[in-house]
Amino acid sequence: MRLAVLLLLVGCSAAPETEGQPERIVERRTSDAPAPRGAALLRGAMLDGQNAARARLGLAPLTWNDSLAADALAYAQELARTGRFEHSPQPRGNPPQGENLWTGTRRAYSYAEMVGHWVEEGRNYRPLPVPQSSATGQFGDVGHYTQIVWRTTREVGCAEASNRTDDYVVCRYVPAGNVLGEVAY
Repeated sequence: MRLAVLLLLVGCSAAPETEGQPERIVERRTSDAPAPRGAALLRGAMLDGQNAARARLGLAPLTWNDSLAADALAYAQELARTGRFEHSPQPRGNPPQGENLWTGTRRAYSYAEMVGHWVEEGRNYRPLPVPQSSATGQFGDVGHYTQIVWRTTREVGCAEASNRTDDYVVCRYVPAGNVLGEVAY
């Protein structure tokens, strides 16, 4: 049986938002079994998925940063508590942090699927300066991917929080990517 669940993605940027409301996307699952959870699984899946994308481009791997993960957890908890799904206010941290967000039906998606949704945006990437780097004309269609593969980004920390119906994943990055007028790699 296939279970349809709602997944919401927002193109992430250190730059000011230039688009309207995020598009609602329905993703299909091949199983209705709850996805396994835990901080160690999240860390492993996020590092593996993001570093695989970077390796395909010859970029240095990201390293895990516990302080970024703590910042990400605080914001993920706020999103879960309020039910909002929007980027945290700028500037984030010192030095400034980049941010990727993900939300979907509680326990419906594995961490590998979550990061996979971000990495799949690479199919729309064009090597042009932000925000013209999307083949679709919508930077939000590549913003997660470009943050992941931003050439100067070196560290990441991610966290998850949930409410009764939804999971929220936040990843923070330093140095921040998605700089207006610059190319990802």
